[in-house]
Amino acid sequence: MTKDMMVKALSEFIASKGKETMTLAEYKAEGNDVPVKDFYLRRRLGSWNRVLAVMNKRYPVDTPAPAAPEPAPAPVAAPKVTAKKGK
Repeated sequence: MTKDMMVKALSEFIASKGKETMTLAEYKAEGNDVPVKDFYLRRRLGSWNRVLAVMNKRYPVDTPAPAAPEPAPAPVAAPKVTAKKGK
């Protein structure tokens, strides 16, 4: 497996989880579900931060932007009460 293939598999895996990035601890916590073991990535590319930098450069993760919140309803003005002057 080439570096490019490993980075692409990592990018697709992180995108499938709905995240932009993962820490090394989070990646290791996935167990055998990961496409490439972390030590292979670090052996080929150096540190975990370097792995993430290469991944973001070659195959950036596109996560959907959160939906825009609905605008708040306009406040309803209370009817004005006019005070009657006494005699």
